[in-house]
Parts: sequence; C-alpha cells; structure tokens
Amino acid sequence: MTPKDVLGMIKEKGAKVVDVRFLDFPGVWHHFTVPLSELDESSFEDGFGFDASSIRGWQPINASDMLVVPDPATAKMDPFFEVPTLVLIGNIVDPLTRESYSRDPRYIAQKAEAYLKGIGIGDTAYFGPEAEFFIFDDVRFESSMNRSFYEVDSVEGIWNTGREEGPNLGYKTRHKEGYFPVPPMDKFQDLRTEMMLTLENLGIDVECQHHEVATAGQAEIDMRFKPLVQMGDQLMWFKYVLKNVACRHNHTVTFMPKPLFGDNGTGMHTHVSIWKDGEPLFAGDKYAGVSQQALYAIGGILKHCNALCAFTNPTTNSYKRLVPGFEAPVNLAYSSRNRSAAIRIPMYSASPKAKRIEFRTPDPSCNGYLAFSAILMAVIDGIENKTDPGEPLDKDIYGLPPEELANIPSAPGSLDEALSALKEDHKFLLKGDVFTKDVIDMWIKYKTENEVNPVKLRPHPHEFFLYFDI
Repeated sequence: MTPKDVLGMIKEKGAKVVDVRFLDFPGVWHHFTVPLSELDESSFEDGFGFDASSIRGWQPINASDMLVVPDPATAKMDPFFEVPTLVLIGNIVDPLTRESYSRDPRYIAQKAEAYLKGIGIGDTAYFGPEAEFFIFDDVRFESSMNRSFYEVDSVEGIWNTGREEGPNLGYKTRHKEGYFPVPPMDKFQDLRTEMMLTLENLGIDVECQHHEVATAGQAEIDMRFKPLVQMGDQLMWFKYVLKNVACRHNHTVTFMPKPLFGDNGTGMHTHVSIWKDGEPLFAGDKYAGVSQQALYAIGGILKHCNALCAFTNPTTNSYKRLVPGFEAPVNLAYSSRNRSAAIRIPMYSASPKAKRIEFRTPDPSCNGYLAFSAILMAVIDGIENKTDPGEPLDKDIYGLPPEELANIPSAPGSLDEALSALKEDHKFLLKGDVFTKDVIDMWIKYKTENEVNPVKLRPHPHEFFLYFDI
C-alpha cells in the first residue's frame, strides 16, 4: 500500500482521525492521534515529532527530539474507537541525520530480514508464535514500602468451588485439566471467538482458538505464520485486540508468564522456518523429515539459548515458569513430537511446506520484534557455522534418571542469568549491524536497573510466611 492508497482508504472507510503507533524498548505500544488535515503524502517521509526521552530505554533529555514516520503498508481501521480511526504503525527516525533509530525494535526486525536476504541463505523467515494468555475477572496488586500483595480472580478458578455465587453452579476448571473442555466448564468460548473474529476482520489470519491447560481462563489463539516484521506487527495488534475485547466485557487479559502459583504458566511456542524462491529450506531427509540446514538451525538456537532468553523470556516473572523439574521447556534438547524438549519438530503434516522447528522456551511477555530477530540471528549463526545440535532426545525428559538428566544443559534460571549470558554471548546478534552494541548494552542496563534490582531489593510476601517467626 502506498501513501496515496492510504489517503484513498481514509475516504473509503470514512475515517475521521489518524492514530500513529510505535513501541518502546520493552515492547509496549504508544500512540498519538492527528486530524486528517495533518496527514498527506509528505507525512510518510517527513514524519511527526515526539519526545523520545519519555519513552522507556530511549533518548536522554538533552537529545529528546525524534520522528515517527508512518509505514503506509500497516494501515488498518481501529476496531474499538468510537470515532472511525485509521491506524498506522511508524518507524523511528533521527530528525537531524534522517537515519533510522538503532533502538527502534521494528527497525531491528527490518534489519534482520534484510540480513537474511543479503547473505543468501534464504529470502523469507516465517514465524508462528502460539501466544497463551489468562482471562481474569478481577486483578488487584500493590507494591510499596510496607505493603505488597496481588490477587487475581476468575469465575473459572478452581479455588471458587466454595464461593457464594447465588447460585454457584460448580463448573470450575481443575488444576491442569483445562485443555479443550466444552462449556459450561469453558466459560470463555464466545469471548475468544470475538477476539478471533476481530483479528480476522483486521486481516490477521488465525488458525484456531481454545482453552489452555490451566484453571482460571488460560487460553490460546494461534495466528498463521507470517514473515518476521509482519508477525511483529501482528503480535502488537494481537495483544491490543485481546486486551480490548476482554475489557469491553469486564474481563482482563494478561500475558504474564506465571500469574498463578501451582498451575501451568503461559508460554509462546514459536515456529520458525526459512524459505528461498518459494521453497522451504527446512524440509529434507534427515531426522524427523528435516534438512541438514534445519538441524544446524536447531544447533544455533541451542548454542545461544541462554543469551536468547534475555529477549525471548525478558521478565523476572518469566523464570517462575522456567523451573527445572516441572513441565517447562528448560532442557536444551530437540525432539520430534516430544513436548518436554526446548525444541520440537512438529509432526502434524508430511508436507514439506509444513516443516519447521518449534522453539518452546519463549513466552509472550517478550517484545516480538526483538525476540524473533534474535532467534533468526541464532538460526543463521547455526547454519553458517554448521553447528551440530547433537543427538535428538525422544525420551520423556522428566522421566530420566538424575545421572542422565545431569548431562542435558538447561536454560537460565533467572533474568539475571540470562542477561549475564547475553553480555558474554552476543557477537552473533551484531552481524550485519542487526543488533548494535548500544542496543545490547542498553537492554542489559534497562532490565537490570528497572526490573532485576527492584525485585531483588523487595521482600517477597511468601518470605513472611516462611520467616516472620524466626
């Protein structure tokens, strides 16, 4: 779509205003709205000015002026605003040099795609994230000097079997028994369908929606795979749509990896494949029907997984899900069908076009542009260096004796560990100037100062349960 096409779309759809969106360093959308009189074809080159010092992880106050330049290819009508609103996702540009901003996650994703094409391995990297989430009815939390708590609730929560509901009908999802139950146990079928249809109306292809394993409204909606930058855009729309559909029905959606104790956490199993000239490069005659390139790609992910987790599992809460000994993809091994491995080769279809690898460690708290770009760079590094992934592990990892399990490396146990791994292992990300040293350093600094250290310094409510009477 060209700028001229966007102006035509405004007339066709009856838009009254234009909303310009971009995301900050951690991965949250920001926006401002302009009247139609402020948008013409030159806006797609000139951009709009804003204060980048107020955006997390970006500019200092003495160099705050930046531009957001709308991308005409991203034009969509917002499904929630009362006034008809056309939405454009923008790229961040320095107003003096007119160069793209190195800390703009979308620019990093664009560079990753360009790097793949430039080195000739392939021309398209497809990503298909399975972003899980929870639907709650109520959430309250506080963190202050002398007080800290959280409380979430759901009509589906198994803890509510004894609650007075006038009447309580008793259909509450038991722990770890929420995979595919029909109503009335599944309370959110209509809500998820509305989410799915809203996404489809935005032009986002969806494969299915369903209840997930945990109690209290855990769910999943799967988008069909798309090229890297496009999927980064779609993941932003995905989170926006799900939260807003839930809100207008007095529910709330969270993509926190572990909002509940004692039940399954929320992951984002990410399917990856590389194509060239319309042909899939990961299909072949090796293990589980994959190519040698796919095995090298797996080797690259396994080799760099600890560093990747700084982007694919970027919150302190991420590591409440990634705990060894539980059903979490922390063991750095690969397998066909075996869901206890960090990398799985799905076996649903024999078609070469369906052949891909599934990286199961990531979670949906991530910034999709950064996570997908980092995964692609690890895949490229594995292929270029012919990284041997070792032998597949088709056994149930959780049933292995301790002496065998000790030989399988594990993902980091904390965000602090993942950031330390990134500090030591990031050269593969710097190739092609996709990630810059400044981006790596700022990511580590921001996460350490704003997330790791504040959590370290605060007493945990459970510590009072354990230690107050010492």
